[in-house]
Amino acid sequence: MQSERPELPYADELGPAKIIHVHEPSCGLHATLVIDNVARGPAIGGLRMAPDVTLSECARLARAMTLKNAAAGLPHGGGKSVLVGDPRMESARKEHLIRAFAHALRNETDYIFGPDMGTNEACMAWIKDEIGRAVGLPEEAGGIPLDDLGATGWGLAACAEVAAPACGISLVGARIAIQGYGAVGRHAANFLARLGTRLVAASDTSGTIVNPAGIDVNGLGTHKLQGGRIADYAGGEILGPDAVIDVPCDIWIPAARPDVIREDNVARLQAKLVLQGANIPFTAAAEHAAAGLGITVVPDFIANAGGVICAAMEYSGAAREAAFAAIAEKVRANTRAVLAAAGAHSVLPREAALVLAASRVRKAMGWRRFGAL
Repeated sequence: MQSERPELPYADELGPAKIIHVHEPSCGLHATLVIDNVARGPAIGGLRMAPDVTLSECARLARAMTLKNAAAGLPHGGGKSVLVGDPRMESARKEHLIRAFAHALRNETDYIFGPDMGTNEACMAWIKDEIGRAVGLPEEAGGIPLDDLGATGWGLAACAEVAAPACGISLVGARIAIQGYGAVGRHAANFLARLGTRLVAASDTSGTIVNPAGIDVNGLGTHKLQGGRIADYAGGEILGPDAVIDVPCDIWIPAARPDVIREDNVARLQAKLVLQGANIPFTAAAEHAAAGLGITVVPDFIANAGGVICAAMEYSGAAREAAFAAIAEKVRANTRAVLAAAGAHSVLPREAALVLAASRVRKAMGWRRFGAL
C-alpha cells in the first residue's frame, strides 16, 4: 500500500513535492521515496539501501539532488529513495525487495532510479526490467557503469584540480585521506594519484590504514574489490575506523555516510581542504566551524556531481567519452565559480553554491504552470 503526504520533515518554497511510503508486510518491504522538485525535469536520484535509513535522511538527500542537478545544469530535478534492509542480504531476497519497491512506484514517472550506497548496476537492471526507468545500468544493458568507471571519483579529481590551487595546495605530493574506501573513495584515490597525490590514510567500517609515506592505491583497491577489509591490509598502521579524522593531510575526502563530521569532532580535522565525496557528510554547524579553523569545504552537490552527470548523459543516450568530458567541464567550472563567489562575498562555499543552484531552480519554477514544483 502507498500513503502520500505524511508529516513533512521540512517544507519550503522548493519542496518536497511528494513523499511516498511503501510498506508491504507480506514481503517485508519498508521503503520511502521523496521527490523534492521537478521544475527542471523528472527527478534523478539514487536508491539507498541500509538497515537504518530514515525519512529525514531521504528528504535531505533528495534536496541535495535538486541542488546538484541544478548546479550541474542538468534537465532534471531531485529525488531520492531509501529501502530499509541489509544490502549484503542474499541476492534473490534483495532482488525481490527492489523489484517490489520499483513496481510500487511504476506510475511515479517524475522519478528515475539510480544507484547509491547499498545498490549497484545489477539493481538498476532489475528496476529497468520492472518499470523501464533507471540509470547507472550495466554496460551490457546499454548503460555507462558509474561504479566500474568511477564517474564520481573522476569528478572529485576534477574538483581538486581547481580547489587545491585556490587553497595554495600543489597536487603533486599532496597528502590525501579518504573516509569510506568504497566505489567513490577508491576511484577518487586512483584518479588523484595520477595527478601526483599521495594517499596517506583510508578507512572503511573495519578500520583506518595510515602510512605517511604513501599507501599503494592499486594494491588497496584490489584488496577491497576482492572483498577484503582495510583492517586486514598490510601496508601501514591499522587504527580504528574513526581515526581517519585525525590524520594530518592536505585534502580530506568523506565518501561514506551523512553527518560523519559534526560540531563535536570537526576540530580534529588536520586538513586544508575538504572535498565532499558523500552526500551531506557534514552538519551545517560543522561546516561553519571548519571555516573558522581555516578549512575550505567544497560542498557535496558541487564536488561529487560526477555520478549524476554521467547518469543524465546515459539517460540521454550519450557515450562514456562524452559523459566524462562533461563531468570534467561542469565540475571544474562550478568549483571555480563557487570558490570565487565565496571569496568575493565572504561566505561559505556552500552558501555561494546554494545561491547558484537555487536561483536556477526558482527560474525553472517560474516557467511551470501555476508555479508547480
